Amino acid sequence: QVQLVESGGGLVQPGGSLRLSCVASGTFFSIYTMGWYRQAPGKQRELVANIGGGGNTNYADSVKGRFTISRDNAKNTVYLQMNSLKPEDTAVYYCNAMWGVEFWGQGTQVTVSS
Repeated sequence: QVQLVESGGGLVQPGGSLRLSCVASGTFFSIYTMGWYRQAPGKQRELVANIGGGGNTNYADSVKGRFTISRDNAKNTVYLQMNSLKPEDTAVYYCNAMWGVEFWGQGTQVTVSS
């Protein structure tokens, strides 16, 4: 069983930045593919970015060049650095861990508004 706890969400103006963090409990963190998903009101949950155990990354087209996912296996933590934020980035952001089975965090709200 893996528990995921996100932090770092909040209200930011367009063009601003936020960094989300997700701390995972348990062992074997380094083997999990870690991801960030988001869900806006009335929309389906979508993949934002993920990072494999070897460090390979994958991004949604809508965030390429603006968001960066990274991980620190020594701290059991995955990060999402979000720059040049847009109002359409407003959503609840969820941390995900996957290795055969999936685990989800409780989500953190990101609101981009002036």
